[in-house]
Amino acid sequence: MKRIIILLLIFSGLNNIYAQWDLSIGMGLDFKSAPSYRDYINFNHAFTPADQLPSFKSSVCFTGEADYKLNSSFAIGIEYNFQIDSYNSSYTSGGSYQLSYNLQRPSLLAYYILSGIGYQFKFGGGVGYRYVSLSETVYSETKYTATGAGFLLKSEVNTKLSDNFYALIGVNVRYDITGKLTNSSQNLINYATGENVNLNSVSVGIYFGITFIL
Repeated sequence: MKRIIILLLIFSGLNNIYAQWDLSIGMGLDFKSAPSYRDYINFNHAFTPADQLPSFKSSVCFTGEADYKLNSSFAIGIEYNFQIDSYNSSYTSGGSYQLSYNLQRPSLLAYYILSGIGYQFKFGGGVGYRYVSLSETVYSETKYTATGAGFLLKSEVNTKLSDNFYALIGVNVRYDITGKLTNSSQNLINYATGENVNLNSVSVGIYFGITFIL
């Protein structure tokens, strides 16, 4: 009986040391290459050289994350990332073209952790579901959606601000496969190539935020 009590006390002590939650929020910029989306805009709706999309384009993203430390050097977590982007141009005959979309990127993550007094490094990656909602206005608004999967690698550092709050800076590399954009009646087609348009992309991102460590 005594041995059982001792083992329970040891396990409880280890749990208090290692069982820890990291809760973080942040925002940042993604620099992404989305060839199908870029070609669709450039071939169909960019009427001047200034309207052409470059090979890499920046977009804003917001993120929230919860990680659970299994021990002092390993954690698992879940991330919700929300990317937004838009494009506008004007027709030479008058009128305007507008497109906007958001990409929701929830992911399951695993991390290796290096920590010391006042700091914490995290290195890891994950995989998750992807959902796109896109709105295009030519003469009237048409909405499209797409679903797929995505993969990411990320690295971040947390530096202590107070007892539980840490400043966060991180970088990530993502590969998102969203599939064709469609609605109940049609697909979004690049008429210059005859291909379905998608938002498949490779991106490099940098983000800043706050981490609350429990």
